[in-house]
Amino acid sequence: MALANERVAWFNGNIVRESEVLIPFRDQGFLRGDAVFDMARSFAGKAFRLEEHVARLYRSLKYLDIDPGLSPAEMVAISEDVLARNRHLLGPGEDYWIGQRVSRGVQRAAGDRWEHYGPNVIVECTPLPLKERARLFRDGIDVITPSLRRTPPEALSPRAKMHQYLNLILADREVKAQNPDAWAVLLDRDGNLCEGQGSNIFLVRDGGLLTPRERFVLPGVTRATVIELAERLHIPCAEADLDLYDAYTADECFLTSTSLVICGVRSLNGRRFAGNVPGPVTARLIAAFKELIGFDFVAQYLARLEA
Repeated sequence: MALANERVAWFNGNIVRESEVLIPFRDQGFLRGDAVFDMARSFAGKAFRLEEHVARLYRSLKYLDIDPGLSPAEMVAISEDVLARNRHLLGPGEDYWIGQRVSRGVQRAAGDRWEHYGPNVIVECTPLPLKERARLFRDGIDVITPSLRRTPPEALSPRAKMHQYLNLILADREVKAQNPDAWAVLLDRDGNLCEGQGSNIFLVRDGGLLTPRERFVLPGVTRATVIELAERLHIPCAEADLDLYDAYTADECFLTSTSLVICGVRSLNGRRFAGNVPGPVTARLIAAFKELIGFDFVAQYLARLEA
């Protein structure tokens, strides 16, 4: 296998340089957000729970009624191949997001001369923003709930990971206008906690975990892993409607995401959680996750701290 000096991607059946992945401007993913995606990550260059991420991708595809022309097993194999072809470009201690993106493609119109019709499929790798997020593992995350509410599931299900991200993007922009370092976690229309852009939230109360119900959030693969670990550690965990009272009276709080894995929250809407970050229950889960993957993801981030 020849290794390129530029990252490569799988694009509609071919391995090409990233700079050669060109989507037509009439692609429905670009015009209307009619596309789905998923993002796994690597630890020490090895993909984590890639099959689960691809399974979620195919649920999203089924929800949008898009057929990528590939089986889930083929998508997993392609993803592993793309990771293998790009692994040599990682620096010491670096890792990738491994992404799969599928759009509905170009709708035919009179006079069109596109080379490809039907779904556009991309599998790619992106370096994780380790340096940019390192301080979160030293200081904890400051969360703000924006005024913009999460799209309700009866309008568009948040359980599908789609290119319809403007609800989350605009909420994040509102929060960062207040505090550039803060992370947004949206509320639903009833004032209950939902999720952030690529992150799920957990509260710790009386030694147990509480997290928003799956119907109202994207069910994260890391979120599911944390729930599994909590069961192994005999830490009670429940899905529930959680409002700001629940958040303000919680003992601890943390976010989960593919890239961050588990990261403690320092404050929510300016109210600081008592004690050190991460708190004791969060720290137990972080330790269990490190043991599960055989890799210290916290040290990976902290190694990139700048004074």
